[in-house]
Amino acid sequence: MIKKLFHKLPRKNSKSNLESAYSSKGKDGADKKSGKLGDAVISSPYSVSYIGYNNPGEKFPRDGNSLSVSYEALPGFREVSNSEKQNLFIRKLNMCCIVFDFMDSTKNLKEKEIKRQTLTELVDYVTSANTKFTEAVMQEVVRMVSANLFREFTPQPCRNKVLESFDVEEEEPAMDPAWSHLQVVYEFLLRFVESSETDAKLAKKYIDPIFVLKLLDLFQSEDPRERDYLKSILHRVYGKFMVHRPFIRKSINNIFHLFVFETEKHNGIAELLEILGSIINGFALPLKEEHKIFLVRSLIPLHKPKCLAAYHQQLSYSIIQFVEKDCKLADIVIRGLLKYWPITNSSKEILFLNELEEVLEATQQPEFQRCMVLLFQQIARCLNSLHFQVAERSLFLWNNDHIENLIKQNRKIILPIILPAVERNARNHWNQAVHSLTLNIRKILFDLDPELYKECLSKFQEDELKESERKAKREVTWKRLEEIAAKKVTSNEPVLVRSALSG
Repeated sequence: MIKKLFHKLPRKNSKSNLESAYSSKGKDGADKKSGKLGDAVISSPYSVSYIGYNNPGEKFPRDGNSLSVSYEALPGFREVSNSEKQNLFIRKLNMCCIVFDFMDSTKNLKEKEIKRQTLTELVDYVTSANTKFTEAVMQEVVRMVSANLFREFTPQPCRNKVLESFDVEEEEPAMDPAWSHLQVVYEFLLRFVESSETDAKLAKKYIDPIFVLKLLDLFQSEDPRERDYLKSILHRVYGKFMVHRPFIRKSINNIFHLFVFETEKHNGIAELLEILGSIINGFALPLKEEHKIFLVRSLIPLHKPKCLAAYHQQLSYSIIQFVEKDCKLADIVIRGLLKYWPITNSSKEILFLNELEEVLEATQQPEFQRCMVLLFQQIARCLNSLHFQVAERSLFLWNNDHIENLIKQNRKIILPIILPAVERNARNHWNQAVHSLTLNIRKILFDLDPELYKECLSKFQEDELKESERKAKREVTWKRLEEIAAKKVTSNEPVLVRSALSG
């Protein structure tokens, strides 16, 4: 009776039972019916056992340091028949999922070189492919790329500083020690996306929004070589996968918001703006409202961070693209520049003046008239700047024929605003070059309209006289206050200022 009861209890699986269960799904842990990877392979890639190099579905551990078997090169594509090439391609992809430690240059030298050569073979295969890539191949491609590229960055100790003290030109960028492998993986991904054999409708299941977000995260890399590859790849993804375009723009928009309003730390702003410059160049006319909102809420606020110099060239190009496509946006852009105009940062102010000239060159009369009062009030302040480069750059605006023509047509409003600053420079500016340029500008303004110039000059002289009288009166007042205070210094008697002054 007891024996019968024992026979009814469930038995623990033996090793042979496990092996038979594994083989029912195929040695790569894939379900034969669904063609999908088994959960064990996805959830615990470091514990997948070694199967054997002759198996087309073999899997390898992702961590090269835990590699407990010999890592040997697979046959070349020329050594197998055409029918076997796709299986060999998948095997090589699986083999390249192993990630080696490059912090120790003495470890796994042989295995690292084998992997590099295998990656190079994969690049050549994708480049010369003449048959459509299957869904299984795409799945393995994304798996291999993800294993090698998607990682968290550890900031260098020397970079944990305030960004305004970071000089882009003087500081050496941190180069990734694993670049010998990463470069080939990036080249492989670029060729795969570009390939005419990659069907976008099929590939979008694997190069999906999550994959795109992880690509965008990699723009935080300090290695400029990596960011350059990412720029090319993301641009190709944007061009090939139309379904992802709104998502890519929205994701870049989110990166900009986080950068401007929270962190002011990101290594890839220049590259992202370079991609956007090309995207904006392809916008159809008339511009959609969402694109105009992107200009106002994302691009213009990028003038705010202190590290503007690191990406200003790309930012300026993107904004000029908007103005050239729709001249009515010039007023919005100029007012945006005035909103974020630097007060104490002279080098940043020069960048603003450079960009302002480009915007004004694409500005038409109606848009110019809407903002010219605020604009020339700021230019007048720049003319009187004690930083000679700021004052000099402001004076150079008159060298632009289009800007000079805009000033000429609106001289009755602009001349009264600008003339006091020109006169102060002509009399008092310490820099000889600025002084000479000011005299030339004064002559240009006089030749535009002598009568108006004399009228404005007379008004300026009257205002100057009134200001000197106010200044003299203020000095007398302070002198009397000092005398009264000196008399009361020995006592605690409070002094009523109005009574003392009136007496």
